[in-house]
Amino acid sequence: MKLFLPILLFFTLISCKNEPKKEETDTSFPINTQEEIVDSLRVSDKHLETQQQTLIIKRKELLEKKDAKDELEKLLISKSFLKESDLYTLDFKYPYLNEKIKPQFENFNEYISKHYVDAKSIEKQILEEKRLCDSLGIPKQSELRMVDYKIYNLNDRLISVLFYKENHYTGAAHAAYTFNCLNFDMERAVFMNYEDFFNNGSEGELRDILNTILKEKINLGEMYYDCWAISEDDFFTAKNNFVINDDAVEFYFDDCVICPSYTGSYSIKIPLEMLMPVLRKYKKNPLIS
Repeated sequence: MKLFLPILLFFTLISCKNEPKKEETDTSFPINTQEEIVDSLRVSDKHLETQQQTLIIKRKELLEKKDAKDELEKLLISKSFLKESDLYTLDFKYPYLNEKIKPQFENFNEYISKHYVDAKSIEKQILEEKRLCDSLGIPKQSELRMVDYKIYNLNDRLISVLFYKENHYTGAAHAAYTFNCLNFDMERAVFMNYEDFFNNGSEGELRDILNTILKEKINLGEMYYDCWAISEDDFFTAKNNFVINDDAVEFYFDDCVICPSYTGSYSIKIPLEMLMPVLRKYKKNPLIS
């Protein structure tokens, strides 16, 4: 027994000595890193939430903009067009003018029929078009195109039509918007474009006016964070995309031309007094008379 106790004590000491030590965990770096990740996620989530909120506001402002449909009830004949296929669904709303009031309004109606209700042409555009900035992937499923319009009236002489298209791309997080504007002289029953309202070669000067207004909005922050100046190419592409309402001209730009889809707005409104240096001075210009 006396011999057994020293032997037992010896093996006990050996066992304790050979037992691997528990590694001491340096929690300082991992904890900091983890905190940074959590903080980053919180900032990211907050930023995403802000983007979603401004996106909702941006769309709401467009869809709820007041126009002159009620005032022009006798002049307008609102029409709709729906077509579904394996490739796309088209849901269009568009205006005709009452030819009983003036037979020459046929010019307007024929143009609308040719350029806005031609399903074959629209299908070709869908298959060939470049997807906008926030769209993802290649369209493999039926895609939705919705077109609606706003209409404005200037002194019963000119009507301005804003067509806005909702592009619901397969795989995209949300719809993207594109625009097209028409200005129609009701007295002469003809369409008017940029050169009918503004001096030839005034594009650079007018773009400067637009960028001045846009820069002021960007500097104020709020809805215009992450926006940028209008490039020369972008302005030339969109220079006929404007409507005239009361004492202002409002230019419209597709998604991601002046602002990302989640912020800013789709248009810039210019007060008439700011446009005086670039307005074409002649009797047929309804902005002058």
